[in-house]
Amino acid sequence: MQIRPLAAAVGTLLGFSALSLPTTAAHAATDPHRPVVVAHRGASAYAPENTLAAVDKADDLGITWVENDVQRTKDGELVIIHDTNLKRTTNVEEIFPDRAPWKVADFTLKEIKRLDAGSWFSPAYAGTRVPTLEKYLERVSHHHQKLLMEIKAPELYPGIEKQTLRELRREGWLDRDHVEHKLVIQSFSADSVKAVHKLRPDVKTGFLGTPAVAELPQYAKFTDQINPSFRTVTPEYVAAVHSLPGAHGRPLEVYTWTVDDGPTAARLKGYGVDGIISNKPDVVRDATAEDTSYSLPLAGVLAP
Repeated sequence: MQIRPLAAAVGTLLGFSALSLPTTAAHAATDPHRPVVVAHRGASAYAPENTLAAVDKADDLGITWVENDVQRTKDGELVIIHDTNLKRTTNVEEIFPDRAPWKVADFTLKEIKRLDAGSWFSPAYAGTRVPTLEKYLERVSHHHQKLLMEIKAPELYPGIEKQTLRELRREGWLDRDHVEHKLVIQSFSADSVKAVHKLRPDVKTGFLGTPAVAELPQYAKFTDQINPSFRTVTPEYVAAVHSLPGAHGRPLEVYTWTVDDGPTAARLKGYGVDGIISNKPDVVRDATAEDTSYSLPLAGVLAP
């Protein structure tokens, strides 16, 4: 078991101080683990989010894990897009000017395939399309990457959990290797996470948010990760999450979002988070790869 930075702070109170050790010795004493780096919507600072181009860019950067968002079209097809409408990341207003508010659920897959999902980001990506889940999985598999998948706004798409799992199975993503090493399904909806866990108890799941510490035992019954905004993360909260076994009997993990600068990433590494989700995953990777230890101040050792 790894010794978390919070434990090191407690050790200070009990009589030994990592702060008094040489840098390398302090690093060894606290044993800070390097968090997993996840490319948010692909490497979305460098390519249009939730597109195959963003997956490719993450691969170019050497990033193994990518995150995406799944929604459903009017004719029941699963597509990869973050917003529940098409306005921000496509030219839907130009192509379908009379279809406001341009909700994903109001357009067929054939109609969505007509849209340009790249020009808003850069002319270099003109003609980029909104991918289907099928095509997205094929590209991630091609790069031998791993997937943190978010079921977006499941309240708008009844039964999307079962449909998503069916698509994952069809594409070979529910075999033992993928389930154990390459796939996490998350959502802001606790009911959606529960549904995934009920349908496929073997699949690793994550809840997006920051439940109160007193509520964590209830979440631990159906999820393996608590994934909060980095602005809500403190050493105490990470320690509280880690103290509980998750749905598969291993300590609950913390994957935090969305971090794009090195100093914040290094600080969160010091808190002991297990993963950091970033639009600039290369920046986070480099910042968390440095062999430095994070120590809480002696005064107020539990302060963030």
